[in-house]
Amino acid sequence: MSLPALIPLAATPAPTLSHAGNGQLIAAALAGILSVVVLIVWAKFHPFIALIIGTAVLGAVAAMAPLDIVNSFTDGLSSTFGSVGLLIALGAMLGKLLADSGGANEIVDRIVGRVGPKALPWAMALVAAIIGLPMFFEIGVVILVPIIVLVARRTDVSLMKIGIPALAGLSILHGLVPPHPGPVTAIQLLHAPLGLTLVFGLIVAVPTLIVSGPLLALVIDRIVPVRADQITGGIGATIKGVDAAEGQVLRRPPLWAAIACMVLPVAMMLVKAIGDLTLTTGTTTANVLDFIGTPAVALLAGVLVSMVALGRTSGMSRTRIHESLGSGLPGVASIMLIVAAGGGFKTVLSDSGVAGVIAHYAQSSHMSALVLGWLVAVMVRLATGSATVATVTTAGIVGGVAAHLDQPHLALLVLAVGAGSLFFSHVNDAGFWLVKEYFGLSVGQTLKSWSLMETVVSVMGFGCVLVLGAFV
Repeated sequence: MSLPALIPLAATPAPTLSHAGNGQLIAAALAGILSVVVLIVWAKFHPFIALIIGTAVLGAVAAMAPLDIVNSFTDGLSSTFGSVGLLIALGAMLGKLLADSGGANEIVDRIVGRVGPKALPWAMALVAAIIGLPMFFEIGVVILVPIIVLVARRTDVSLMKIGIPALAGLSILHGLVPPHPGPVTAIQLLHAPLGLTLVFGLIVAVPTLIVSGPLLALVIDRIVPVRADQITGGIGATIKGVDAAEGQVLRRPPLWAAIACMVLPVAMMLVKAIGDLTLTTGTTTANVLDFIGTPAVALLAGVLVSMVALGRTSGMSRTRIHESLGSGLPGVASIMLIVAAGGGFKTVLSDSGVAGVIAHYAQSSHMSALVLGWLVAVMVRLATGSATVATVTTAGIVGGVAAHLDQPHLALLVLAVGAGSLFFSHVNDAGFWLVKEYFGLSVGQTLKSWSLMETVVSVMGFGCVLVLGAFV
């Protein structure tokens, strides 16, 4: 049985833009990351600015020429923005139309209405997983949490028993499965196969969701026994019964239409994945599947279909549909800039030779590629609080390792990095405060519920990656 990702790593090429020694390059990487952490956590800088300044610190300590630092950063920024920014924009547009048309609430209500109280945690995990396929975590939370609260009040089921499975479903999909920006960026930076990463990600997501969702919710419910009627702050349903722009009464789109629009992008990518495994490269069929399975094409198809299947069937006018699509973009502009700046930071890391040095040290310590990817992502996640920054930064650091892995283990490395990026969300993570405020929890309660859940997601996901790695 071949396990190339679980054996010592080979040596990597020498640095190209810096003549600094290994110790100085490691110090440069630490200084760059520490600068980003201090600026985000202590000085409260926007992550985009913090990443730019951190990149400058990294390059300066690594003794790179100033113009080389600028050129390397802008090259990485532009390439990352071009490959990932489009996906972020399309995903945000699809998520916004899904919310404004009532499609998301139709899915939730129809599924929840058919199960009893004991099955509600499993139903909510399923709902969150479906909704989490095309949406950012924050969008999914805003859509789902009011529904979770209303369902908990109506059924008198503990808030944690319903809320934790839903949050786990959103978080797992966000960290492990394309077309979310973290996994897609890691795929781009590590040159991993999209199809295999998607298939492996779904395989890893299922047991991870079962353990960190409905099963863990039983434990967290004993630690943080919160009932829905204890929540204050005016949280309500997000269903919009009247079109505020034109006064039209909206009707919810049919269930099949809402599900189809969310599942279509992933289905198109899955078809490509199957084609990659069964078809000869270069044939007409393989080329067609490669095109339709490209994340940008798949998400664009989802948006176009949703304009009719969700917008028109709910009674929205053409003007209102396009307004809804456009209103989803401002909220993700910051995300696109952060991801792009992370790509620039990664490129400077790589061009300075840091990635090669870290790979060399990993070889000397006999550390596997998967363990290295997970541990580095955990450290960056704890430091910066951002899963996306952790994924992008780690992909740059372990980039030197990727050249020595085969296609299946490149996919597993992406998942290991993604799992590490979800470890222990705490006070420097925007998601921490989002969950705290929506569920009306104290900081301590949020740490004992949400933060614990994220840690279990990370460890369980990584464990599944290691197990899967033993069979590929």
